[in-house]
Amino acid sequence: QVQLVESGGGLVQAGGSLRLSCAASSRTFSSRTMGWFRQAPGKEREFVASIRWNSAGVYYADSVKGRFPISRDNAKNTLYLQMNSLKPEDKAVYFCAHARTPYGDMYYYTSHYEYWGQGTQVTVSS
Repeated sequence: QVQLVESGGGLVQAGGSLRLSCAASSRTFSSRTMGWFRQAPGKEREFVASIRWNSAGVYYADSVKGRFPISRDNAKNTLYLQMNSLKPEDKAVYFCAHARTPYGDMYYYTSHYEYWGQGTQVTVSS
């Protein structure tokens, strides 16, 4: 069983920054694509960013491209999302996710992911 624990969420003013972290408890972390998703109240969970197991490829939703770089440290089993130039519409619960298959591509569908964290709240005030 893989456990994922997000941290780093909080309240920030528009234009500010936050850095989310996701700590994984599994040896499979270094062989899996990892992703960030978010869910706002009353909306479906949506893709934010993903990164291949070896950091050789990253993929972003258009809404965050150029603002939210994703990165990972396989030695620390940790995934990151640096959130810059935050907007009120970025307010959501942010989840990290661990892909089902090893050495895969930069997935953006929830069905490609097997394990999920509990989420961390990000609130952006205008």
